[in-house]
Amino acid sequence: MKVKEFHSSTGLKILVGQDDYSNDQLTFRVGKANDLWFHVSGSPGSHVILQCADSGMPPDKESIREAAELAAWFSKMRQGGKVAVKYCFVQNVHKPKGAKPGTVHISKEKTITVRPKEPKDESIE
Repeated sequence: MKVKEFHSSTGLKILVGQDDYSNDQLTFRVGKANDLWFHVSGSPGSHVILQCADSGMPPDKESIREAAELAAWFSKMRQGGKVAVKYCFVQNVHKPKGAKPGTVHISKEKTITVRPKEPKDESIE
């Protein structure tokens, strides 16, 4: 599984899938129900998970913004200026029956508009 790992400025782990298979694994095997899932709106890109379920607290606005910036950066919209990124709890991400890897349907999503931001440091799992 190809996944890049980052940390928000408040210390929450942010995981970024690097291909369709890794996106599926990240979303449906690694992500927990109350983690947040991010994807750029209307364009191909990485699935991004903000791991916040284990903390028992809602994610902070800064971590949400930073995860959205990564979703925008790791997408075809990298050069797009301001980018709309949809996010929801992992429990609201579903795979349609028979769909190819990386394809999902989401519900109860919110949208945040951010500028893609290149990450400063990363590690690969």
